[in-house]
Amino acid sequence: MTDHQTLLDELNQHREQLNQGGGAARIDAQHAKGKLTARERIACLMDEGTFHEIDPYITHRHSDFGLDQQQHPGDSVIVGFGKIDGRKVAVHAQDFTVLGGSFSEVQGQKVAKLMDMALASGVPVIGLNDSVGARIQEGVYSLAAYSELFWRNTQASGVVPQISVMLGPCAGGSVYSPGLTDFVIMTRGLSHMFITGPDVIKTVTGEEVDVETLGGAAAHSEKSGVAHFVADDEDAACQLTRRLLSYLPSNNAESAPRTNPIEDLAPALDLDRIVPIDPSEAYDMQAVIARVFDPASFLEVHAQFARNAIVGFARLNGEVIGVVAQQPLVLAGVIDIDASDKMARFIRFCDAFNIPLITFVDSPGFLPGVDQEHNGIIRHGAKIVYAYSEATVPKIAVITRKAYGGAYIVMSSKHIRTDWVFAWPTAEIAVMGAEGAVSILYGKELKKSNDAAERARLETEFRDKFSKPYYAAASGHVDDVIAPSETRARLISALDFLRDKAVTSPARKHGNIPL
Repeated sequence: MTDHQTLLDELNQHREQLNQGGGAARIDAQHAKGKLTARERIACLMDEGTFHEIDPYITHRHSDFGLDQQQHPGDSVIVGFGKIDGRKVAVHAQDFTVLGGSFSEVQGQKVAKLMDMALASGVPVIGLNDSVGARIQEGVYSLAAYSELFWRNTQASGVVPQISVMLGPCAGGSVYSPGLTDFVIMTRGLSHMFITGPDVIKTVTGEEVDVETLGGAAAHSEKSGVAHFVADDEDAACQLTRRLLSYLPSNNAESAPRTNPIEDLAPALDLDRIVPIDPSEAYDMQAVIARVFDPASFLEVHAQFARNAIVGFARLNGEVIGVVAQQPLVLAGVIDIDASDKMARFIRFCDAFNIPLITFVDSPGFLPGVDQEHNGIIRHGAKIVYAYSEATVPKIAVITRKAYGGAYIVMSSKHIRTDWVFAWPTAEIAVMGAEGAVSILYGKELKKSNDAAERARLETEFRDKFSKPYYAAASGHVDDVIAPSETRARLISALDFLRDKAVTSPARKHGNIPL
C-alpha cells in the first residue's frame, strides 16, 4: 500500500521534472547564449517566494512530425501569479528550452486562462517573450491559439496594464501580441522583432539585411517606435519593468501608486531664465521637467523615438503624472508624423488609466514638406487633437515659449477642454511667428521698399501684440501668466483642485480616431 511519504516523494519528482524544462542540455544551451531560463526570469522579476504557477502539468495532444515524442509537462510556457513590490501581477514566460518556446495550442490555452483571471481580478499582465514563433507542426491549432491571445489583448486594453518584455526572437504572428500591449521593452543584442525575417525579405524584394538591423532594439526604439524602452541586459529589463509598474495603477478603476509628498522642495529659481530671450535659441525641455517634478522621478517613454517630442511618467508631490512636451533641441520642437503618433498614444494610455496630464508647449507648428504631407501628417496630427479632446483626466498645459497655429490648438489648448492653461512670460501665442506673419501681411509693401528697418519695426509690433501671453490671457484663453519658478507650486495646487474632476461623455459605442 502506498504511504503518504511515497506520494510526497512522487510530487517532488514531478516538480523537479518541471524545473528542468526541456532538459539540462537545453538549459545549458540557453545559458551559453547569455540568456536566462523562463523560471530564472520569473525569479528575477518577482518578489522572492511570491510566484504561484498555474497549469504546470498540461501537455499537448498532437502527434504529427514527431510531436508525440516531445511532450513536456507545462509545454512551452510558464504562467502564474505573484507580486512585484507587494502588488499582484500576472506573468507568462515562454520557455525556449521546450521546442524553442514555440507558440502552441497549449501555450495559447494557458496564457488565455491567465489573462481571463487577470482581467477578472484587475491585475497587470506581464509577458516575458522568447520564442521561435508559431508551432508549425500544429498547423491551424497554433494559429487559432494566437487569435485567442490577440482577442484577449484587445479586451484587456484600457482595463489592466499590459507589458511585453522581449528577451529573445519574436517573428511572424508572434509580434502582434506585443504590438497590442501598452508597453514593449526590448533587450539590446538579445531580442528581435519582425513580421518576416531576412531570408524571406531577400527572396521577395531582393533586399539584404541582417537580423539586428531589421528588427533589433535600436531599429524598433529609434525608427519604428514599436519599442518603448530598451534595456542593456535581462537583469536591467526586469528592473525597468518593475520601475515602470511603479507608475501604473493595477487597473482602470484604481489610482496610480502615490509616494510621500515632498513638502520642503525649494522653487527652482533658475527656471526664470531657462528660456532664451532670442526665440531662435534652443534650450533643453528635459531641464524644465527635472526642475518642476519630484527629483529623479521622470521615466521617459519612447526616449529615442521622435525625439522632438517628450512623453513619460513623473511624480508631482508624490502623485503620478503623464508628461507631454516638445523638445526645442530637436527640430525646434516641431510636430511631425512620428511625434504625433508618440504623443497621441501616450495621452490615450494616461486617460485610460486615470493618470493626469501636464503638457509643456513650445512648438513652431507642424513640419512642412512633401514627404510629411504625402505620408499623412493631417491624419497623424489629428490624432493629437482627438486624444486630448477625448481625455477626461485632469489636463493642465504650460506654454513656455512658442505656441503657433495648429501646434497651439492641438497641444492641450483651452479650446479642446484643457482645465488650466498657464503661460510663462516668454510665451508666444499666435497664428505664426512674427517673421512669417509680417511677410504675409506686409509682403508687397516690403518688397517694394526693401526697408530692413521697417521690417524689423513691423515684426516687433506684431510680436508685442500677438506673441506675448497677455493678449491671450485677456481673452480667457490662458488662465494665468506665471513666473517659471512658480510652476511647480501652481501645478500642485491646480491638481489638488482637479482631483475629483468628473466628466460626462456623449453616449456612443466608441469614437473613430483617425488611425
